[in-house]
Amino acid sequence: MVPGKTEQAEKMALLVLIVLGASLGWFASILARTEAPGDILRQVCLGLVVSVVAGEIANEGTMIGSLSFLSLGVALAASGVALVLYHALVRRKARA
Repeated sequence: MVPGKTEQAEKMALLVLIVLGASLGWFASILARTEAPGDILRQVCLGLVVSVVAGEIANEGTMIGSLSFLSLGVALAASGVALVLYHALVRRKARA
């Protein structure tokens, strides 16, 4: 194996998870018609953090090697669930 190849794959896997999570947070803010900049940023950060954490856990706690399709799917699903729960809680607080 070429020296530095594993480190490059690890950085790329982390970058994919960051972009995936941030994109899902942004997409959730569009679907929820969120207009406040603070709320949009909160959703993007939530999607990003959940995506990275779930992807790391599903990839056995490491990004060494590369990102598997399983960990990518888990990151996608976990981010989606977290954002749906976030919106459910925010709406509940707004009604109360």
